[in-house]
Amino acid sequence: MRLRSAAAPASRLAAPVPAPSLPDPAAASVPDALRNFQALPDAAFVRLPVVCALFSISPATAWRWVKKSVLPTPRRLSEAVTAWNVGDLRKALNGEGLQ
Repeated sequence: MRLRSAAAPASRLAAPVPAPSLPDPAAASVPDALRNFQALPDAAFVRLPVVCALFSISPATAWRWVKKSVLPTPRRLSEAVTAWNVGDLRKALNGEGLQ
């Protein structure tokens, strides 16, 4: 077995590994429903991530606000899908009270 010397010749050194690049926060995926919220009809529905982004809240806060009637009650569209009416969310964003 041959032992290597402590100093390797410069030609045998590996090139430095570039640091991994971080994702651009501005390029993060934004749901289409949020990007086009103004263009959605009042009868449309959006899911929890869009509601959280609209109000800058966490999912837990969204559900607390529903319980306190700060946010409108979502509708159950199927067993696994709950969504909010866009017209009701616009009223909440404008500060109009829930009926």
